[in-house]
Amino acid sequence: MLKYCFLRHTFLFSAKRSNSREAVVIPVLSRYLRIPSWIPLPTPVLFAALFIAPSPSVRAQALSASDPSNGAVANVSVTPANLGTSQSVEERTSADGVYKFSLLPGDDLVKFSAAAFKTRGIELANLNVTGMAGFNQVQTREPAPADPPTPDACASGHEAAATDCALTWHGVTVYGAFDVGAGWVSHGLPQSPYNYEGSTLVNRNASTSRFLVEPDNLSQTGFGVRGKIPLHGWNGWSFVFNASTGVDPQSGQLSNASRTDIDDNGLDRSEYSEAIDGARAGQPFNDEYYGGLSSTNFGTLTFGRQRSLGTDVMLLYDPAAGAYAFSYIGYNGTMAGGGDTENTRWDDAVKYRIAFGPAHFAAMGKFADGTAGCYAAAAAVGNTWIAASCEPLKPHNTAYGFDIGAGNTKVSGDVVYQRYSDAISIVNPLLGPTSLSSPLTSGYEYNTDSIDLTSITGANLLDPTNTLYGIVTDNRAIMGTFKYTGEQFKYYVGYEFIRQANPDNPLGVGASDQGGYVLSGVEDNNLDSTKLVDIWWTGVKYSYDAKTDVTLSFYEQVQNDFRIPSTCVPGNMRSSCAGTLNEASLYSDHHFTKRFDGFAGLAYSYVTGGLAIALPHGPGVPYLHNSNFAPTVGGRVTF
Repeated sequence: MLKYCFLRHTFLFSAKRSNSREAVVIPVLSRYLRIPSWIPLPTPVLFAALFIAPSPSVRAQALSASDPSNGAVANVSVTPANLGTSQSVEERTSADGVYKFSLLPGDDLVKFSAAAFKTRGIELANLNVTGMAGFNQVQTREPAPADPPTPDACASGHEAAATDCALTWHGVTVYGAFDVGAGWVSHGLPQSPYNYEGSTLVNRNASTSRFLVEPDNLSQTGFGVRGKIPLHGWNGWSFVFNASTGVDPQSGQLSNASRTDIDDNGLDRSEYSEAIDGARAGQPFNDEYYGGLSSTNFGTLTFGRQRSLGTDVMLLYDPAAGAYAFSYIGYNGTMAGGGDTENTRWDDAVKYRIAFGPAHFAAMGKFADGTAGCYAAAAAVGNTWIAASCEPLKPHNTAYGFDIGAGNTKVSGDVVYQRYSDAISIVNPLLGPTSLSSPLTSGYEYNTDSIDLTSITGANLLDPTNTLYGIVTDNRAIMGTFKYTGEQFKYYVGYEFIRQANPDNPLGVGASDQGGYVLSGVEDNNLDSTKLVDIWWTGVKYSYDAKTDVTLSFYEQVQNDFRIPSTCVPGNMRSSCAGTLNEASLYSDHHFTKRFDGFAGLAYSYVTGGLAIALPHGPGVPYLHNSNFAPTVGGRVTF
């Protein structure tokens, strides 16, 4: 993940010299709880404990350092170290005894030390610093203070290179990252120039071990522009916007999950390159593209292409922060998308966020868009059909979700509910004449137009070139998360329950998928019965020092047996049988400078049962290998 583009918060301390050369090093904080008396706080009992200690906000206050005779104490070196974000700064008091410093956003402990002085009074200060969201982080909840600070822009080229200042001009910030590494996989595939997730997770078509250049290990390579521009005459109101995109660091191509599948269409399984499914499909702004209004008192309302609420919360409560190389729920996206990874971002979406002291609430909705293709009633019962009998359909791909949570400097938690209609999953490239057997007779997947695996007679309704094959479901998901922050450790735990069913409103041939692609193959009744998925994860992040973190994570996905009749035994497995997918990872991240960090780690993943079946129907084609071991090293530059 990219670092935040920070809204810097300035603190000052007062130090008094004594004969014993002791000094009081005290950060001066002000707490604010701007809770309108007319707005109720519908807080679940689950989060009641989180409201006991309210989160402090911070306002700069001018103090000076002086000795007992009130003379200024100059040239005192003080080092505040943020134990949660591993940031530290070293500054000295000026001639008038005043000292200022800035910290990264986050709910963290900050420890102060002064050279040649002993510290007493407040040594560990609880700080709640908020800021604008980074490239692959979530939109920050709006702060409560009436006069939020503005980004601290870089004043010179040297400052831009040596510090984490924002590349900001009149409220508009340019940001981005370049993240690339190298790794070895026990079972992998050649990289695609459009792939953005690397090869660390176990893959259905992976075969031999290989060394690879791996993209986007801790965060997505790419760039963006965002802004928060105050509206003159409207006290506390601002126009906000964000436009960001991801690129492949090796090829420079826009990140495009759909293209990775299309490039493998018609090839033999042994000839595949890395093919994935995901929300980035070559759009000019394949991450986010939205605008809206923000108020310090009434929250933020935005419209456009935006990350789902599940994605927002996942990035906050995943110990690996969605790192593709080390996080299953970041790489796979099933959890963040509420059942399908394409739904980690929603087009034509409205999102609203507001905070009340330590509590926050968000709601999100998506309008129907695109086309639903055409549908032949004959195909629904397995009969052959012709193009003339295909009736146009209206799109019903609407969605909505809610998030409620609370937190302070020690603990935080969120609950998210999401529902998405006509969700699409791309499970494999279209098969060709050399793929296992002829797709027209094998019963696997067709490279001709189909609904429910039924081909039309005569010519194809549309050319399958540059098309995709999708499974369609209606999804519901509820997620609960919790995080505890200690002095050097952060603990994470989360759980999500997902319910998937065949769609109430089917899609047909020619239906729109993301990025302008269309489906030439559609399955509307892939599920024999309701599919139930449980995903849980846990992990810990240890701050070894101000620059180095070590993260250990574990993830598990479990699905039920939704096959009818339930004949799931060895040798007769289908993707509708019960199964598990597990991943464990361990990695270290060291910040050499404010803008450059290096990392090294490893991940191990394996699948069993129905989740180890490569194709979602037919006589159960299994993964070539059920596990993958993947050590990775690399570096990242952020701006």
